[in-house]
Amino acid sequence: MPVSVTMPRLGESVTEGTVTRWLKQEGERVEADEPLLEVSTDKVDTEIPSPAAGVLSRIVVGEDETADVGSELAIIAGDGEDAGSSAPAPAEDAQQAAPAAEPEAEPEPEPEPEPAALDTPSTEKPVEEETPAPQTAAPTGGSEGTAVKMPALGESVTEGTVTRWLKQVGDTIEVDEPLLEVSTDKVDTEIPSPVAGTVLEIKVPEDETADVGAELAIIGTPGSAPAAAPAPSAPAPQQAEAPEAEAPKAEAPKPAPQQQSAPLVESKPAPEQAGESYAGPSPEVEAGQPAAPAPAAPAQSSAPAAESVKANGAGDAGYVTPLVRKLAAEKGVDLSSITGTGVGGRIRKQDVIEAADKAAAAAAKPASRETSAAPAAAPAAAKPAPSPLRGRTEKLTRTRATIARRMVESLQISAQLTTVVEVDVTKIANLRNKAKADFLAKNGAKLTFLPFLALAAVEALRQHPVVNSSIDQEAGTVTYHDGEHLGIAVDTPKGLIVPVIRDAGDLNLAGLAKRIADVAERTRNNKISPDEISGGTFTLTNTGSRGALFDTPIINQPQVGILGTGAVVKRAVVVEDPNLGELIVPRSMIYLALSYDHRIVDGADAARFLVTMKERLEAGQFEGDLGLTA
Repeated sequence: MPVSVTMPRLGESVTEGTVTRWLKQEGERVEADEPLLEVSTDKVDTEIPSPAAGVLSRIVVGEDETADVGSELAIIAGDGEDAGSSAPAPAEDAQQAAPAAEPEAEPEPEPEPEPAALDTPSTEKPVEEETPAPQTAAPTGGSEGTAVKMPALGESVTEGTVTRWLKQVGDTIEVDEPLLEVSTDKVDTEIPSPVAGTVLEIKVPEDETADVGAELAIIGTPGSAPAAAPAPSAPAPQQAEAPEAEAPKAEAPKPAPQQQSAPLVESKPAPEQAGESYAGPSPEVEAGQPAAPAPAAPAQSSAPAAESVKANGAGDAGYVTPLVRKLAAEKGVDLSSITGTGVGGRIRKQDVIEAADKAAAAAAKPASRETSAAPAAAPAAAKPAPSPLRGRTEKLTRTRATIARRMVESLQISAQLTTVVEVDVTKIANLRNKAKADFLAKNGAKLTFLPFLALAAVEALRQHPVVNSSIDQEAGTVTYHDGEHLGIAVDTPKGLIVPVIRDAGDLNLAGLAKRIADVAERTRNNKISPDEISGGTFTLTNTGSRGALFDTPIINQPQVGILGTGAVVKRAVVVEDPNLGELIVPRSMIYLALSYDHRIVDGADAARFLVTMKERLEAGQFEGDLGLTA
């Protein structure tokens, strides 16, 4: 009897996992409890053992693909069974159904003269007119199709907004291929197709909101693709069969222009990537770089590239995330010309940035030669280009609207004010210079100032729990939290998002550095889960990463405190020397600004908290955390 291998539960809030590697291939024998595959989640990487002994008959979920908890990953046939007999048949039946319908359509000779009109734009019109036809046929075939429903995207998420459909009515789609993009108050994500088939009906259009569990679309099997267009005359059976015959023929001439444009894309040699692994950004490191001028692209290949992007969201570059697509569009980078360095050859954000930098450097070389030849003309060429947003009015994104609402609510709920202290971090700066190279090689994360500040903050929260509390004014109670769950504000293209490092007080300097880099990287790449951006008890926002000396941050409710860290600046400071008296020397200085809720935290409490941090940082006793001798 065939045994199904399913995705196990890998954590309390984990709803899905990604297959990173199959340890056995189809046709190979596996013993009970022998490792069968490796699965990765946001929280853990683990091996999945085989539930039974037998032969791996079929792999359902390939490497680098994601599957929900409880979904089928593979089929294992028994010792006395045929390895290929246990594979489920619905997909095969669907494939056999599609060829069965084609011979009926082949005798129709009407579409044959159409290829002669390839040089006229009229050949594309019949295809555009026939694509809405499946929508009218959806009600009849809907009973045979599979409904795609709005999934649960977080513990407290009850609805989501459809931001973009990656497939249209009549398009074919594979299992787990991205079907649409959905935005919620907490996270933006792609919804994969639960089955392979044809999109028969789209029930929720773009920019509309649907509750969790609501039907978004109907997908039928490949053989049940929409076959009937609206019948204007009496002989309905003949007209229902005609579009079936014309649909393959109408698509037949269309590949001709794609085949002409394909060599243009393939003939462009993909630039070799250095393959340098990005160590993981922290909020101190800038997420983006100045937009590079868009490289001139051949006009002949632009139209086919646009069609490919509409079809699968990535053009000839394969599947890429919405963040990478947006970044490539902003920087004018052709995704089909990039070789991805991510898992399975996927294109990452760093690949796009590197390609844009190379294009900018190539464009700067002729400019530098012209500048050397005519230095007087250089100042005139340095004028920056205006932003394309000037003069535009557009709808707020869901994320930005949520941020705006919560910031106003925070100011209305709590009585907020800010206290600022100045801290000398010269000793920490010297320690960083000594240890940052070894730290990066050992821990895989850059040693910025932020982990030192985070460590000092969570240590101070343990001593001053009133800053790590929450107040319920209606109930007349205050809760002093038993853990330091540190929120880190991360600047993303969609706005400020605050992932949470749980139990940050239990981590050392290296642990905080790695966790900060990890959550910042996954937040910017839209890989953070909804559960990871809730439950914080105190927030740290590094406004100094953009050069600001300090600001007055707004509290993230229901917390009662948020710490803003300014830029580290070298300047002349008066210090007291026991032997020489007062001296003016260069020091590395930083401002720490604590915004707090005056309903529960007094000014003296805020000052004591900041002074505790100041003393810890200025002492600079972090040699043990860095493996250095004092």
